[in-house]
Amino acid sequence: MSTVLKTFVAYLKRPPLYPELGRKIIKNTFNRRSPSKGKARANFWAASIAVSQEEVISRLFSRDADHFRSDYADILQKASVKEKECPVKMGEHGALELIYYACEFTKAQNVLETGVAYGWSSLAILLSLQKRNGTLYSSDMPFLAQNGDQYAGCVVPENLKKYWKLFRFADRESLPKIFKQASSFDVFHYDSDKSYHGRMWAYHQIYKKLRPGGVFISDDIGDNSAYQDFCNRMNISTCVVEYNGKYIGIFVKEYIPLIRAK
Repeated sequence: MSTVLKTFVAYLKRPPLYPELGRKIIKNTFNRRSPSKGKARANFWAASIAVSQEEVISRLFSRDADHFRSDYADILQKASVKEKECPVKMGEHGALELIYYACEFTKAQNVLETGVAYGWSSLAILLSLQKRNGTLYSSDMPFLAQNGDQYAGCVVPENLKKYWKLFRFADRESLPKIFKQASSFDVFHYDSDKSYHGRMWAYHQIYKKLRPGGVFISDDIGDNSAYQDFCNRMNISTCVVEYNGKYIGIFVKEYIPLIRAK
């Protein structure tokens, strides 16, 4: 059975996911070009201002990124073993230090992320939140074609899961549910719907809930120009991190401008 057919059958078995199925049918029928809208422009822009993860952590958070890997070496090693043992392929982990120090900088109590997969970003967030008895709210679509529901967040140790609330729906269903439980957030990490319109919808929804002084992070901003366009429309000064050949956007809400999107 093809991946497309497996995915479709899996959707049919889960009525709560029907709204997302409908959106995907419309997108793949009428908006096939929209996911990569402005990709070339976005990559040129991102490359022109990108710096290292370490530089941004130092610049925005006044922290030294070197300590994260040594402080949590045992936990990270065990997480790597869990990933290798996982029978489902769910992508690579992102800039963990960037995410962790964003939480440390804001002394985060409430953090929101979209996209979980193995749970590497979740792990980085939870390592910080546990110090303050905070809560991570995560939105994550099930891996329907791979029957991988049980593996979402597999690298997160059991002792950290008490600080974690996981919503297994598309963002358009998960976020309203999350917003009923938390009215504002200290840090937001985006790594879910990669389409232009999916990003723009989520960015605007979440920006309103991010407190002043909160940190906004978006992975893979070179996929299309959504992040660049969002920053321009909102008059936001942003930093861009180059990480493993991709680009991450990050800014502190209502912070003194550092690098302005063009």
